[in-house]
Amino acid sequence: VQEKAEGLGIALDFLPPYSPNLNLIERLWKFFKKTIIRDSYYPEFEEFYQAIYDFFRNIEKYYEQLKTLITLKFQIIKAC
Repeated sequence: VQEKAEGLGIALDFLPPYSPNLNLIERLWKFFKKTIIRDSYYPEFEEFYQAIYDFFRNIEKYYEQLKTLITLKFQIIKAC
């Protein structure tokens, strides 16, 4: 893979084995938890389930917020 990438002029940047901030799905889960779970109490499981269901069913409601979180624009800092 490294040889092929080099031949195509592609620079590979290796990520640490655990890097949740660079994993886009982790950003979605963090936003979801902040929006639905944090500071919320659901006395019945059905209410909790409905809140989760409504979040994903109407996810376009959060489009503007998610657009800034779920992006492939990363700042690369070179180690000294």
